[in-house]
Amino acid sequence: MKATIWHNPRCSTSRATLAILRETAGVEVEVIEYLAHPPSAETLAALYARARISPREGLRTKEAAAKPLAGADDATILAAMAADPILIERPLVETVKGVRLCRPAERVREIL
Repeated sequence: MKATIWHNPRCSTSRATLAILRETAGVEVEVIEYLAHPPSAETLAALYARARISPREGLRTKEAAAKPLAGADDATILAAMAADPILIERPLVETVKGVRLCRPAERVREIL
């Protein structure tokens, strides 16, 4: 099984999720450091749809740049995330079984 993780190596939850993926037999892991290689708004929309969460639920609200998005619509939030990927809550993991925002890290097991 292939798993793609949108990863921030400075984030402890992202590192823990990656460790679970690497320790799971039969999982081929693709790591995308999304701060260096941000996904498009369209890619994010598709990931959130598969995860059954809204773009607002995928927004990292702890970031100062998220405050102006308080009343924004989904398209505006997605465009802001694509332009400033620090706004993307992490880690996102995709497999053939679905997509999860892995907070806590153990949520990744739901799609393995």
